[in-house]
Amino acid sequence: SRTGMVLSVLVILLLSVLYEAVKMGKAVLLRRALLALPRSLSHEMLAEPEEREPEDRDTGPAQDRWFRYHVGQTLFHVVQVVLGYMVMQAVMSYNAWIFLGAIVGSTLGY
Repeated sequence: SRTGMVLSVLVILLLSVLYEAVKMGKAVLLRRALLALPRSLSHEMLAEPEEREPEDRDTGPAQDRWFRYHVGQTLFHVVQVVLGYMVMQAVMSYNAWIFLGAIVGSTLGY
């Protein structure tokens, strides 16, 4: 029906916008993770935990922050892949309106 088609196109449009938003969020998290890394790395910091002195074995706040950003990036990546495959499957229906909805959604999201 006409209503079903309009709703389908709107859903694909929103999924495409969400895909672009997640892609941007992932880039922001990458920038924050890179800023959380220490400015200089010494040989002692790169050594395995068993080789370090006992007082150096605990992780610092910068390493904890970097790890949290990395986990966030991982989650954003999974969401981005799932959304991308969902939009791709919809476009593979070879429906021109669905295709245009995906294109307009990507344009608006970007």
